[in-house]
Amino acid sequence: MVSKDVKGIAVRARLQHLTMSPRKARLVIDLVRGMPVDEAIGQLHHLPNRAAQPVAKLIRSAVANAEDQFGLSADDLFVAEIAADEGPRKRGGRFGGRGRFKPLIKRSCHLRVALRELNPLPLGEPDASATEGDQEAEA
Repeated sequence: MVSKDVKGIAVRARLQHLTMSPRKARLVIDLVRGMPVDEAIGQLHHLPNRAAQPVAKLIRSAVANAEDQFGLSADDLFVAEIAADEGPRKRGGRFGGRGRFKPLIKRSCHLRVALRELNPLPLGEPDASATEGDQEAEA
């Protein structure tokens, strides 16, 4: 999924039905929001939180999308948007003593990330290296 606007190309990736509370995932994603991709993955590698591994995998997936579909380099990308939304809940429970029921709610979340270039070119302007080559050809 790609959206194009004045800020350049946003390369998106998402992870659905992660069996983890969105609140716990937000603790991790708030640390990497706005970081360059290399720093974010390095930061996640050293975190003890269980959410760090799926978030790092999601960012690597978005980087692979950027390289494969648009030819962008991972060095030029940063985490522009990242969010953890609430997913479906699995409801169950245990039977307690004296005829009671103890409900258990297993929460899940959906993660989404958007990567952008650090220094994008404004829309409509050609690449600087392309214009230099055209000037040499004219001369």
